Amino acid sequence: MCTMNEIVKILLFASLAYVTLFIISKLLGKKQIAELDFIDYVTGISIGSIAAEMSTETDTPFYYYLIAMAIFFLFDLIITLVGRKANFFKRFLRGVPLVLINQGEVDFESLKKSKIDFYDLVGLAREQGYFDIEDIAYAIFETDGELSILPKDNARPLKREDFAEIPFEEASLTSYVIVDGQISGYALKQLQRDKKWLKAKLQEQDVEISKILYAVYDDKTDELTIKYKKSASN
Repeated sequence: MCTMNEIVKILLFASLAYVTLFIISKLLGKKQIAELDFIDYVTGISIGSIAAEMSTETDTPFYYYLIAMAIFFLFDLIITLVGRKANFFKRFLRGVPLVLINQGEVDFESLKKSKIDFYDLVGLAREQGYFDIEDIAYAIFETDGELSILPKDNARPLKREDFAEIPFEEASLTSYVIVDGQISGYALKQLQRDKKWLKAKLQEQDVEISKILYAVYDDKTDELTIKYKKSASN
């Protein structure tokens, strides 16, 4: 059972932790409530954990926690200030944006550097409203984990009512039958096809599966579009 004195301490410590977090957040700026890069994430989660422990731990002097939070705050502030003067230092700590799609082509080497795979890239593109990689001219993987997309001219958003007299085809999901040299059994199942059929398609084009970054099948035209991996030497 908590005594009245402990309850009062918890209320005071929790209030102090809340006020301290508010002040630090204001000093660090809006980046702490936007998408975070690695350094901001470490700072935010560390200060939050210290504040949470401060709210309930009444045996440890409260100023210990204030000192710890101040240290994390100062580190973040120093990194921000130094990064403004020394770009190489900022790039080292926060990383640099990576161009994953360049002029409509997926950069396989940048994809590996970003530590994400092709499926992750497709998922991030879908979040931006692009369900087909072929609609993207440039895609940049930002340091905060967001994907910035510049679409091709023919894929820029338009209102359907602007083209009322033009017939529209039903939209359909892109079928990635091969990804990073691996056959997608799920995609083939959705197409009601099998691996034997796909291998026959590949033989028509004399293609090695291991060299394929991704292959898309269009059921309407019966065409298989293939994009190859780009080696560092290319």
